[in-house]
Amino acid sequence: MKTATKKAVPSWIDVKSCLTDFDRAGLIALVQDLYTASKDNQTFLHTRFALSEDVLKPYKATLDRWLCPRWEKNENTSVAKAKKAISDYKKAIGLPEGLAELMVFYCERAADFSYEFGLQDEGYFYALVRMFEQALKTIDPLPDAKRQEFITRLSTVCRISYNFGYGVGGDMGVLLAEYADNVE
Repeated sequence: MKTATKKAVPSWIDVKSCLTDFDRAGLIALVQDLYTASKDNQTFLHTRFALSEDVLKPYKATLDRWLCPRWEKNENTSVAKAKKAISDYKKAIGLPEGLAELMVFYCERAADFSYEFGLQDEGYFYALVRMFEQALKTIDPLPDAKRQEFITRLSTVCRISYNFGYGVGGDMGVLLAEYADNVE
């Protein structure tokens, strides 16, 4: 393995240059080391290679954790960490239907949690409306039957969200009307 030129801030180009000297066995050993280094790497590889029956399960678990914390355990919400789960899925495989499922699931869980616990967090609601819009954009090109299924689920989210204030339900209603026109 060649020695790379030392830089203050190495980049992908530097790593890529080092990888050119690896043989097949060396690359496999490197991937194995990355696999064992973190749970996130394992999830990424399992998703990329479709190795589990439900590749969305770990991403949904992350969404659940950060959108629906257990107050009794002093857990907090984190929109950024929830959105990262969707971003991680997109990097791993990013199939449109899987992305749509995660985005709609995000909206469902956030709305259910807000409704159940009376959450009043403007930032949380703003993120929910933005994810609602992204979900609509993501499902728009899907086949009609699948798109209709997602629209139905998002319609339920919209109805629940009229209870939150901050214009959440109204904003969702406008978005839903705009995108639902494409559904027969």
